[in-house]
Amino acid sequence: MNGNESARLQALFRAIVKHRWWFMCLYALLFPLGIWLALHVGSDNAISRLIVATDSDYRDNEEFQRLFPEKEQAILLAEAPDPFAPEVVATVVRMEKELSTLPRVSAVSAMDLFARSRGAGDFRKFATGTDLFRRQGLVGPDFLGIALEMNVVDAVERDETLEAIDRTLSPFESGATPLSRIRRIGGPYVDAYLEAETSRASLEYFPLFGLFIIAINLTLYRSFRTLAAFLVTLAVSVTLSVGFARVAGFSFTIVSSLVPLTILVTCTAALVYIQSRFAEHSGNGSIDDHQVFTLANKFLATTASIFAAAIGFAALAVSRIRPIREMGLWVASGLLLTWFVVFTLFPALQKIFATPIRTGASAPGRGLASLFDALPGFTFRWRWPLLGLTGLLMIAGASSLFGIPGLVSPMRLETDSLAYIDRSLPLYKDTQRFEQAVSGLSVLQIWVRGPEGGLLRPEVLLGLERFAGDLQTDPRIGSVTGPTTLLRWMSYLTGQGDRLSDDPAVWPALADQLDQMLLEEPAARGYIDAATLSDARLSVIYRGGAFLGVEETRSFIQQRWSFAQSRDPSLASCRMIVVGQGLVQGKIAEYLVPTLTQSFALTAGVIFVAFLVVFRSGAARLMAMIPSLFAILAMFLVMRLAGIPLNVATILIASTVLGASENDQIHFFYHFQEKRADGTTEEALRHALRIAGRGILFATLINAGGFLALALSGLPPMRQFGIISSSAFVLSMVASLTALPAAVWVFSGQRPAGGS
Repeated sequence: MNGNESARLQALFRAIVKHRWWFMCLYALLFPLGIWLALHVGSDNAISRLIVATDSDYRDNEEFQRLFPEKEQAILLAEAPDPFAPEVVATVVRMEKELSTLPRVSAVSAMDLFARSRGAGDFRKFATGTDLFRRQGLVGPDFLGIALEMNVVDAVERDETLEAIDRTLSPFESGATPLSRIRRIGGPYVDAYLEAETSRASLEYFPLFGLFIIAINLTLYRSFRTLAAFLVTLAVSVTLSVGFARVAGFSFTIVSSLVPLTILVTCTAALVYIQSRFAEHSGNGSIDDHQVFTLANKFLATTASIFAAAIGFAALAVSRIRPIREMGLWVASGLLLTWFVVFTLFPALQKIFATPIRTGASAPGRGLASLFDALPGFTFRWRWPLLGLTGLLMIAGASSLFGIPGLVSPMRLETDSLAYIDRSLPLYKDTQRFEQAVSGLSVLQIWVRGPEGGLLRPEVLLGLERFAGDLQTDPRIGSVTGPTTLLRWMSYLTGQGDRLSDDPAVWPALADQLDQMLLEEPAARGYIDAATLSDARLSVIYRGGAFLGVEETRSFIQQRWSFAQSRDPSLASCRMIVVGQGLVQGKIAEYLVPTLTQSFALTAGVIFVAFLVVFRSGAARLMAMIPSLFAILAMFLVMRLAGIPLNVATILIASTVLGASENDQIHFFYHFQEKRADGTTEEALRHALRIAGRGILFATLINAGGFLALALSGLPPMRQFGIISSSAFVLSMVASLTALPAAVWVFSGQRPAGGS
């Protein structure tokens, strides 16, 4: 920074401080507006909506949903040692009737279908005489299932409906009952849990982070006036950043709790750098002049830090995972708002509250000063071991992430919705048990499109029945339900068995029967579009981890479809499209690695450009990246050793750590260059460590402490992200104070005075 730039900046900040009450009035108006906007940000944690709207499979699925709208579905398992005992059956029948009276709820069970068959014969024999009930999860060795369909339009109606279901089930779960327990399974329960847990974690870690800020602030500055200036600035910054989501149309998701947390830690770190510089008043000149000098002196480094982090998070826009894309853009926008608040509101509050300067170094302060003075000599003596160890750990981390051909496989990806639920919870255990009982829980849809009226032709229906049967022969497939499944049910209910004839001669009558069902049974229209008879749906239940990705799943179904078309020429006029939630989950896995690599590359590139602007030395630009890169790659090694997978939360570690920790290196090298222009490397290192060292240390504690609060989350990915990112911040700080000076010594070629 040259003198003219400094003069212009000082004039700017002098004007801001002079007109401080105008800024206070501005924020007095914006703050309540921000609160109102923040309170009206919606929530959307549904796994099925994780893919961005521009994705081709997402668009296909949206078009499919317009024809075959799928309602929220869940299943209840009424367990008993003998589920077919008369008292158990009677209890489940009564339970189903009471559930069916609830608004927005429809229920179906094996007992309901038994009643439709006029209840003749033995129910046990009826329920176990076909695999249709087992494949649909309605009958098991120790349970009877009740399938629920909920006609809800949003999370509020869903939660109200789930609460009504729980109230209805309460009498059956207490007192004298033949049931041992009732298990609740399905997407509505998972989504409700994710939203409740996200809200609960936020309510817990924000107060804890507030206490952490208070403790750090009072330890550093020993001033309640300084604390007040911090808290007001943080409150305004976070409120405006969260409220921005309402304006931008964003919603709270499983990863959006990172938004206010990232804003908090970034804003706090910036305030620490500014206030620490301001508190170190030498006594020469007035405090007002020193405040203006401090703001001008820290402006470039702080601005570069915040803007580099903002653009780094904005790089997440390359992700095709909707919550990650929104979170990146949301954080980026919030950081820009934070930058404006930091350099307008905080200077005004400094002046209004008359935040004090440091009058004398405390014992801990003197200890830190001694440590920083000793670091240049230490890092020179151990420069090669420090850099060698850093390099080895970085190589090991990269190998852990990307693998070594023939030796180490790449880090595994985890996208199953169960990954977001704590394994000790009943919801996780119940879902796992049900998945094992019915040979799968993941669902995808097969959309068959043909000429108008073509899908009710007998030969086409026979081809679809054979196609569904071929799919079910694969052990990875639990069940396939389509238009002809309705005919199988009717055949079984009328005592003719659950197998449909392969003789083409009988299918005209079956086609007529299905045509009549479309007129009389609304449920039948969920499998064939009754308006045009040109679209049909087959629902496939399969084991979530059985296929190695979207392309293998799609290829498997396409191969079976091609075989079906060659065997049944009537299907040649039809087109098959794979859609549905299972496909969406698979695409998440495909997009996780590009999200990591592309966003990380963009973030690193942007930060390198920021260093290019701030630093004139090419070596400095490269060396400044060492601490963050080291911390990130070392964390991938830790993740590999601890068995922590890449998921929708942990995939953000690279961009988050790089975006939030590079400010340490920017401040370090900014002050290094201040002294390096007319001093030795040793003098420049001491100056940088004395000026920026305290800020680096406490900013790291703030970053690490803030993200460590995520360890309170009940969501495993968020908990893992909090622990890993906190550790990465600490490692980045250690590298900033050791490996970075060591690299400076190597690149400079100088030696410390009297050193060897």
